[in-house]
Amino acid sequence: MTLRILSGGAANGLVNKVREAFEARTGRTIEGDFGAVGGMRDRIAGGEAVDLAILTRAAIDGLVAAGHLDAGSVTDLGNVVTGVAVRDGAPVPPIDDGEALATLFTSADALYCPDTVKATAGIHVAAVLDRLGIADRVTLSEHPNGQTAMARMAASEEANPVGCTQVTEILNTAGVTYVGPLPEPFGLDTVYTAAIATGSAAAEDARVLIELLTDPDADALRRSVGFS
Repeated sequence: MTLRILSGGAANGLVNKVREAFEARTGRTIEGDFGAVGGMRDRIAGGEAVDLAILTRAAIDGLVAAGHLDAGSVTDLGNVVTGVAVRDGAPVPPIDDGEALATLFTSADALYCPDTVKATAGIHVAAVLDRLGIADRVTLSEHPNGQTAMARMAASEEANPVGCTQVTEILNTAGVTYVGPLPEPFGLDTVYTAAIATGSAAAEDARVLIELLTDPDADALRRSVGFS
């Protein structure tokens, strides 16, 4: 038996941390796709079978309104910031303000980020580049989600790659180093929320997973993977 999840990439590391406890309690395995929020939202809206969704609060609210998710099950998991990463071993650059950020991004061989149309962090990266006035001076390396972007950056052969995605995806990827959150006023702090699909045959077990993900005794675990 499986529990089917469609989730934003930001929750991948957190779900993996509680996977063993969930499987021990329910006897179900977790079958999950983790990727761009917009893509996951569209799949659920299109009628794809799912037991649990973990997306941004705005996406969850829209799917609840459309009848795809159970309003009574909606539970916030926590906040995730968007931040900057470099490859392991690279000097940690300053990112204290917009000027430092612009210098870093324009001097990079490539800026690795998630999809700038469907991914929460990718959409924000594109907006930040526009606000900084440097969109035409930055070489973007876009990928389906932030964790894929970070893995590709870790394996890249460029001398000076830089990454920008949600902190959870940075911390969940080997070979990259988290520099810090985007400086104000360019920061993004996103609420991620879980909700059970209407008509799910595994609703009770989905509630068990939500309990594990939000357990007050697991605050340190959530912080360790980038949730606040």
